Amino acid sequence: MSENKQNQLQIELSPEVAQGEYANFAIITHSSSDFIIDFARVLPGLPKSQVKSRVILAPEHAKRLLGALQENIVRYEREFGAIKIPQQEPRTIAPFPVGKGEA
Repeated sequence: MSENKQNQLQIELSPEVAQGEYANFAIITHSSSDFIIDFARVLPGLPKSQVKSRVILAPEHAKRLLGALQENIVRYEREFGAIKIPQQEPRTIAPFPVGKGEA
């Protein structure tokens, strides 16, 4: 039992990070050694958006993240029903068209 407690990873979450950062747009790029995910908040009528957070992952961790997201989506949909995504351009996660910058 005490050996099990020794091997547990303890993760701290500061109050600032616990607040989170809302993002409705992500850009994913990669090189041979890294995956980079930039999260942004895109608002209708505003021509410019700013990256709010950047996460850099090793390819192995990116694949683990993909698996963990898929597993959690399956659990979510089992509990709350299917997540519906309206028709939109492929590979876009913004909930509305982006790029026009019109009010």
